[in-house]
Amino acid sequence: MPDPEPKIVLLAGASGLVGTNALDALLDAPDIGRVFAITRRPLGREHPRLANRIVQFDNIETQLKGMTCHVAVCCLGTTIRQAGSEAEFRRVDVDHVLSFARTAKAAQAQRFVVVSSAGANAQSKSFYLRTKAAMEEAVAGVGFVSLDILQPGPLLGLRSQMRALELGALLVMPLVNPFLRGPREAFRGISAKTVGTAIVGAVRSGRRGVQRYTYDGIESLARLKSVRTIPLVDPKAARDAARRRNME
Repeated sequence: MPDPEPKIVLLAGASGLVGTNALDALLDAPDIGRVFAITRRPLGREHPRLANRIVQFDNIETQLKGMTCHVAVCCLGTTIRQAGSEAEFRRVDVDHVLSFARTAKAAQAQRFVVVSSAGANAQSKSFYLRTKAAMEEAVAGVGFVSLDILQPGPLLGLRSQMRALELGALLVMPLVNPFLRGPREAFRGISAKTVGTAIVGAVRSGRRGVQRYTYDGIESLARLKSVRTIPLVDPKAARDAARRRNME
């Protein structure tokens, strides 16, 4: 049964690759009543259910004080190359995400959906993956009723400025994906459009607590076309649970 009240969604990072696709999916969803896109610069886009709020992320908690919503979606992220330094990268990928999460919590959001990365691990040798793990831990500490962490592998899609590595991934990953199985499946390349659609699936899933979705789970979320009254089961989590039961 559909929710009686269309959801109000706060979306940060709507101008990026995943954020653009998430915005498209949210505006196409009949159960989403309003999307407030939070950006640093005007989106230049019009839609009857879209409102664009221009903010400075260093001061977002003050600038959006008094706003209310049901759900918040965070697609904020950069690269070390774009940021210019590791410190600046962390400021965007941890500090700004956490500020947005606190803003969403103050706005009464019950669910927070955030895009992280496959392989996020506090013990990783990769600064990028350690930073993503730090972000996940910080957001989990905010205390949302529901926290959905999407951990995609290489994101496939056309960007306004394509780096050689991104172009290579776009061409090669569809050929490599079938060979990435078992624990490596999480690192399969995945369409940014699929991740954007999966964000709407996470909004509809009905699951509570902290949930993490890698490749298989993201694909399942993307196929969720209506509101669930029974929580969605992540296929990978279900297989892992079945293996544990068989070992007991």
